[in-house]
Amino acid sequence: MFFDHFNYWIVVILMMIGLYTVMSRSNLVKKMIGLSLFQISVFLLYISMGKIEGGTAPIVSNAPDVIYSNPLPHVLILTAIVVGVATTALGLALIVRIKEAFGSVDEEEILSNEDNL
Repeated sequence: MFFDHFNYWIVVILMMIGLYTVMSRSNLVKKMIGLSLFQISVFLLYISMGKIEGGTAPIVSNAPDVIYSNPLPHVLILTAIVVGVATTALGLALIVRIKEAFGSVDEEEILSNEDNL
């Protein structure tokens, strides 16, 4: 049972690690790493669902009993990866700007310094 759905267990483990990291850490860089882990787990989930066991590439042939894998989830994930990289880059750029403005990337220190402004 466990090894039949090994990839889904990996997805759940990565998702929970990412969610825990986002919720438990006050360092903004660590939060971005947690968000990236969560994002990667979603990518793996969609890629896993798109694979059909025994399926081949969707190239038309004359054989009537050929099973094809659906390429749509993989295409959508390629787009999501590009968007995810851009979003992560923007988040890290904002963290750099926050570091310049407040002198820290720790969320608790930023909130305490905000009261002093």
